[in-house]
Amino acid sequence: MLKMIKADIDAVFERDPAARSLVEVLLTYSGLHAIIMHRIAHWLQNKNLSLLARIISQFSRFLTGIEIHPGAEIGTGFFIDHGMGVVIGETAEIGDDVTLYQGVTLGGTGKETGKRHPTLGNNVMVSAGAKVLGSIEIGDNVKIGAGAVVLDPVPANTTVVGVPGKVVVQDGERICGEIDLEHGNLPDPVEEMLRCMNNRIEKLENKLNNSDQKFSESKDKKE
Repeated sequence: MLKMIKADIDAVFERDPAARSLVEVLLTYSGLHAIIMHRIAHWLQNKNLSLLARIISQFSRFLTGIEIHPGAEIGTGFFIDHGMGVVIGETAEIGDDVTLYQGVTLGGTGKETGKRHPTLGNNVMVSAGAKVLGSIEIGDNVKIGAGAVVLDPVPANTTVVGVPGKVVVQDGERICGEIDLEHGNLPDPVEEMLRCMNNRIEKLENKLNNSDQKFSESKDKKE
């Protein structure tokens, strides 16, 4: 557990340029507080001390605004940036070096039993406000854009945006749009569709205007 907590602390310095010192990180980073308390609660859960584990998780929720069920399995190097409103369900599985931003939900879709929460691979980034719902698999090196709602499995090495989530970049090649993979500058498939529709309408209007002009010229010649 101590090795995992050390990896979580290292992840803060690797991914947050605002982190200045170890003391500051230990005292002020709510995401780190939440994951440390989860490590303890998860250990207790595995020892069949589920009530004590839930009490710790609820205290962590009260203290940090981050709700992680003790049953969730989380790998090393886990980082929650800011973190307020993050919810991670009981059967969620999270790989190594995963980053979540504020408002992210790894939740279920109903009252189903058994595995009902997502499985995230390694090196996954889930941006602010995104919702990943159901027993689906998110592959390694996936980026999920802010506000996206992901309901279907996502292959590795892709970027997903929109509601519902659509794959817009795969293996480094853009499927639609011409925007780089910056966290705050991801492609928008809805905007892309509207742009295509607007271009199509302009072409049809030009054709209609040309037809009207030709008809008028032909009519003038006959007269």
